[in-house]
Amino acid sequence: MRDKELLLGIYEMMNKIRRFEEKAFILFQENALRGSVHLYSGEEAIAASVMALLRTDDYITSTHRGHGHGIAKSKDLKKAMAELMGKETGFCKGRGGSMHIADLEKGHLGASAIVGGGIPIAIGGALALKMQGTDRVCVAFFGDGASNQGTFHESLNLASVWKLPVIFVCENNGFGISVPVKQSTAVKDIAVRAIAYDMPGEAVDGNDVLAVLDAAEKAILRARRGDGPTLIECKTYRLRGHWTGDPEVYRTRQEVETWAARDPIPRLRQYLLENKMADAGRLDAIGAAAQAEVEEATAFALNSPEPDPATVMDDVFCDALEVGK
Repeated sequence: MRDKELLLGIYEMMNKIRRFEEKAFILFQENALRGSVHLYSGEEAIAASVMALLRTDDYITSTHRGHGHGIAKSKDLKKAMAELMGKETGFCKGRGGSMHIADLEKGHLGASAIVGGGIPIAIGGALALKMQGTDRVCVAFFGDGASNQGTFHESLNLASVWKLPVIFVCENNGFGISVPVKQSTAVKDIAVRAIAYDMPGEAVDGNDVLAVLDAAEKAILRARRGDGPTLIECKTYRLRGHWTGDPEVYRTRQEVETWAARDPIPRLRQYLLENKMADAGRLDAIGAAAQAEVEEATAFALNSPEPDPATVMDDVFCDALEVGK
């Protein structure tokens, strides 16, 4: 039996991410965001569970579908929403937008719009942590499409050779944009690719918080001990399209509804109720509080200033003299 407060914290985070994403969808329709967004709805169990086991000083890298990772790591909905709106108060002062959220103070090394782009960055982060002699770890989140990129294979090989403290978390939501995994990937389970790089590999139900927790805990402890990397494949499903304007002609409504019945939030809610870890009133209150926090974050972002054009070149170039101090 998992700790009650751990699971309640994950349930709270999952609700925050879901309600944030659904609000972002509405704001996109109202033309209040800078461009389109790639929503994490349906995959919340992965980010919320993995991040619940990490420390603030641990690192992560993220993807184009990275709002959930950023929120779970930084726990700041205001900065996240402001970044989506391109406002000065965002994580990256409005310069990164939806696909390039980063928060170095909280160990978030950045999301990347490039498929598989964050994986080698995680290798660099993990190498730095090992060279510093710490027990800190780095988690690389990526999708099923990225597992067919050269960066994936090169990074797994190097992580194993150097026994780096990195956990590779593949969020397999069944599609690379509109291409089903079975049409792009030769293996049934992406996790078996770990064998080629002499590391543990495990495929789990990514919509089951307990399954994700068990796999992530083993991998994180292994990395902290200095025993090297692990590949975890979380099989999940995005309830929204690839992006907010996706016509979704490549999948059926029946398929979406089948996966919606496996929604990770109601599943954890049912577990908490059945095991008497919380009553319906407390769980309803968690959901209401999450919605209120999202609305507060939205108001904050809408009322935040636009970036000053005079600062457009700030943070573009590195001052080598400052770095050397």
